[in-house]
Amino acid sequence: MALLAPNPLPSGLRLRLKRTNATVAAARSPSVHVHPLPDELQLVADIRSPYNHIRVADVSPRAAGHPLAGARLLLLDGPGNIHSLSFPRRAGQPPLTATYLDTFATLPPLLPRASLAVLGFGAGSAARALLHFYPDLSVHGWELDPAVLAVARDFFDLAELEKDHAARLSVHVGDALAARAPPGGGFGGAVVDLFAGGSVLPELQEPDTWRRLGGIVARGGRMMVNCGGACVEAEEEGRHGEAVKDATLRAMATAFGDGMVSVMEVDESWVAMTGPPVTVPEVAVAWKARLPPELRHSVDAWRPYSRTSGE
Repeated sequence: MALLAPNPLPSGLRLRLKRTNATVAAARSPSVHVHPLPDELQLVADIRSPYNHIRVADVSPRAAGHPLAGARLLLLDGPGNIHSLSFPRRAGQPPLTATYLDTFATLPPLLPRASLAVLGFGAGSAARALLHFYPDLSVHGWELDPAVLAVARDFFDLAELEKDHAARLSVHVGDALAARAPPGGGFGGAVVDLFAGGSVLPELQEPDTWRRLGGIVARGGRMMVNCGGACVEAEEEGRHGEAVKDATLRAMATAFGDGMVSVMEVDESWVAMTGPPVTVPEVAVAWKARLPPELRHSVDAWRPYSRTSGE
């Protein structure tokens, strides 16, 4: 899963942010090897659902120098990929994570209307930042696994978030690929963060999937997508992160057209965005002016994607 990747913890378990909105076909097999937690993590909860092996763990605040020190993590997949995170000790501060999730929070100023679909909701890390920074924004999230949402409410304050933003946040249990647009012309935009088995969903390497997902977005809207990258290690052999990322980007470019996909790479992970290029100076300047200061730095990292060059 694409992100501003944290460094591996010293024990050797490579903690990366991966979002999993698993399908029934990709439900976890008991044969999948589950990695033990490193010493820096304290296990808080361990739950198995038909879709996931769910673990909640806290990173020691004494993990000196590690960007996730003091974080609470939602771990899915056999290797323990990070699905969502929060920093419960940072009360009163903006809910930023120093990961790709913060990049998702830059999307609303580019949208034609203040509504956003989050496909792959997890424990609500992206939604929390979006609702914090944009008081007029409504968010609809989709998560297939109800056990993930139950864990999010118990351990990641999702119930509080839903109560505080009852008029602006709706969380749906169901397949994100079957999400439907609201009446009146679709969402202003969508965040797509769909992984299963440590890999971008196979359906996202198909142009028809992107054409269908594009139908839930209003005219002039955009999607921002986690495409994974070289840092992603799938449970299934042959689904190498770099190749899956390339196939996902090609499918998006086929669906939306050359010049209508931009990319940002951070630490071997890639985030893509649909719509006209944001690298035009006047567009970038106007975008930055509408962003909170904490989020402006990522605007300059975008560049056009080309199917011929692969970037």
